[in-house]
Amino acid sequence: MRAAILAAATLTLAASGLDPAEAARRKVQVPNSYDGTWSIEVITTDGPCDRAYRYGVLIQKGEARYPGSDFTITGRVATNGAVRATIARGSDSANVVGRLGRQGYGNGTWTTNGGISCRGQWNAERRG
Repeated sequence: MRAAILAAATLTLAASGLDPAEAARRKVQVPNSYDGTWSIEVITTDGPCDRAYRYGVLIQKGEARYPGSDFTITGRVATNGAVRATIARGSDSANVVGRLGRQGYGNGTWTTNGGISCRGQWNAERRG
C-alpha cells in the first residue's frame, strides 16, 4: 500500500485564499479559484514504488476530499497556486510540493519520508 500512499500524496491540494497561518488564526476557509475536481497523475522517477497512478480529488472550500478513507491529507494551495502538502497512511508519508495554475493545470514533485525511499513528479488537470 505504500505505493498507493505515494500516488495519493499528490492529491493533497487543500486550497485557501489566506496564508495558512493567517487562516488558522482567523479560523476561516475561503474558497478560491482552485476549488473543483482535479485529476492527478503520479509518476515515480526514483525508487522501488509503483511506476504511475491516476487519482481524482475534489477541492471544496479549500479542503481536499478523496473518495476513499485510506489516507490522511493535509496541505494548502496558496493564492499564487503554490502547493505544500503531506499525505500519510499509518507510519508512511510523503511530502508534496508544486504549483497549480489558474488555467486548470499544475505539476510538482513528491518525496517519501523515512521507510521506503521514493520520489517522483505529479501532474494535475482540472476536471470540473
